[in-house]
Amino acid sequence: MMRSMQRRAAVLALAAAAVAGPALADHHGAKPNIVGVAAGNADFSTLVTAVKAADLVGTLSGAGPFTVFAPTNAAFAKLPPGTVQTLVKPENKATLTKILTCHVVAGKVTAATLTDAIQKHGGSYTINTVGGCQFKAAVVGGKVVITDEKGGKSAVTATDVAASNGVIHVIDSVLMPR
Repeated sequence: MMRSMQRRAAVLALAAAAVAGPALADHHGAKPNIVGVAAGNADFSTLVTAVKAADLVGTLSGAGPFTVFAPTNAAFAKLPPGTVQTLVKPENKATLTKILTCHVVAGKVTAATLTDAIQKHGGSYTINTVGGCQFKAAVVGGKVVITDEKGGKSAVTATDVAASNGVIHVIDSVLMPR
């Protein structure tokens, strides 16, 4: 009888743990997705605001994988005064979406993969983005520099920031479509 009660208690405890475990788990060690990584870094607050305004949170939180060339707050600050405030208005959502999706590549492209592609293509590699933009990447002075469709240049300042659904490369200027 005692053994039966102990067994029943053990089964109930295991069942309770199985049900409550996922709900109570704090997921320490689990990587956040691309949006979570950006939201967790104060240097990307402008990017996160823009992603929300463009309604891209769901997309960039999806399975991916994605590679995001993520401009910092300082990169956005290089734009002419009032540009960000204008872009995040609802009536400018299409333009903002185009700009942001031109920072996203389908698939996981690590720094090593990108630099190998640059070398294999004679020192310049065309990056095709989900927004339909084509940017040129080259190594200049030991850093990867991306030239946007308007001729603007952005240096990659940090690479391979891991997310559960891809990778982020930090850039120092906003890439602009044609």
